[in-house]
Amino acid sequence: MTRAPNNGPGPASQSRARVPDHGRDADELLADLASRKQRDTDWKRGRVFSLVYHAGEGHDRLLERAHALYASGNLLNPMAFQSLRGLEAEITQMAAELFHGGPDTVGAVTSGGTESILVAMAAYRDRARKHRPWIVRPEVVLPITAHPAFDKAAHYFGVRLKKIAVDDDQRVDVAALARAIGRQTIAVVVSAPQYAHGVIDPVAEVAAVCVRARVPLHVDACVGGFVLPWIEQLGRALPRWDFRVPGVTSISADLHKYAYAGKGASVLLWRSMADMKHQFFVAADFPGGIYVSPTLIGTRPGGPIAAAWAALQGVGADGYRRLSAAALDAADRVRAAVATIDGLQVIGDSHATIVAFGAKPGGPDIYTVADRLETRGWSVDRSQSPAAIHLTCTANHQAIIDDYLDDLRAACAEVRADPSLKQSGSAPMYGMMAKLPLRGMVKQSVAKVMEKMYAPGVVVPDVNASASDGVVGKVLERYGPQLDAALDKLTAVRAALTRRRRK
Repeated sequence: MTRAPNNGPGPASQSRARVPDHGRDADELLADLASRKQRDTDWKRGRVFSLVYHAGEGHDRLLERAHALYASGNLLNPMAFQSLRGLEAEITQMAAELFHGGPDTVGAVTSGGTESILVAMAAYRDRARKHRPWIVRPEVVLPITAHPAFDKAAHYFGVRLKKIAVDDDQRVDVAALARAIGRQTIAVVVSAPQYAHGVIDPVAEVAAVCVRARVPLHVDACVGGFVLPWIEQLGRALPRWDFRVPGVTSISADLHKYAYAGKGASVLLWRSMADMKHQFFVAADFPGGIYVSPTLIGTRPGGPIAAAWAALQGVGADGYRRLSAAALDAADRVRAAVATIDGLQVIGDSHATIVAFGAKPGGPDIYTVADRLETRGWSVDRSQSPAAIHLTCTANHQAIIDDYLDDLRAACAEVRADPSLKQSGSAPMYGMMAKLPLRGMVKQSVAKVMEKMYAPGVVVPDVNASASDGVVGKVLERYGPQLDAALDKLTAVRAALTRRRRK
């Protein structure tokens, strides 16, 4: 969970925007946009550990120019835009080589990891309809740490998810996963790594289970796909996760993350066309002509595809090894520093560039620490179950990581010195949302925030104030300290029961 950015002063709503009667001057428009952009998170200085992957000003200019060249291109029709289809083909071929695919490996460029996942899940559903027509309620087996895009896919496509617990290192329980596979299973999913803690699931062990069960396996490498290969080339031992593992059928990997491409670009690769063919959509009876689409969206903007191709060609293998080494160094320094801070601990056995850390029993409240970091100018991502601060380290963070660690130590000291800080800021809200067993209440509160953000006339919503209007906010306002203490006890009981079951 990421706290909403402060968008500066301004009313929650204004009169409805309308197209001006006369076109505005281009320089005036660009100045207006530049002014608006100043209110966003200062990602170029590394103050945010997610959302944007920055490889320097020169690289940004390359992406902008490549994007501009194809800003009006549309890969909906590859015959009209043959050069774009060529760029897409070269991108997927470069990714296939990087992920150790064979000569039959194929794929497509999508608009992002969510689209890659949606397309994969729809394809597996349709694959099952053809090869296992007796399946009436398709199921996908996956860890509880799998990305919420799989929940979205299940919601959209009528697929049931069977979620499997993870061990203390945040890896999926392979034995439990094997038991969950049944006659309705259309696919299994693992992550390399999962986003919450940066941990790579035991892909080889799960793949062996899938081969025996004759069930396809998707590896979600949206975060790790374009950094794990370079880290391995740098000499760090990693468990195998890609097409080298027999049984891996498909891989999703985001170009706009560690390939340092522009937003939004991802790839979905398949071991062979025998599986990819199920993702194609064809409408043959449309009066406007035959309609064919290889991905979820129809119009496929050329700008992101061209920028992704330019990123791969412009950075090169040596550049990616350098960027990956810098990101890995930043993450390693965070892990080492957290181990020396009283009351904190790294969560999970992360191999690469994602670090999640939380509080030991009796340590400082981690959400309060997050609040204190935000007062020092950092944009902080918060995780839950267990409560944690989450960092996605990139090359851009290597230069500022010592500043972050100094502020982290100061924030922890501040929270230890003044426990009452736990009842201020956003910490109570995040703490309660993470602990509440009634997840419907949490969903209702978040939905209320979205309703206010997209309400008629709203231009710059006060999202943090809107959160207090939901059910959780009202309960917190009235019963905050008492409920928090009760939820802490409930969490402790649940943890003890979980440990007992594992024994």
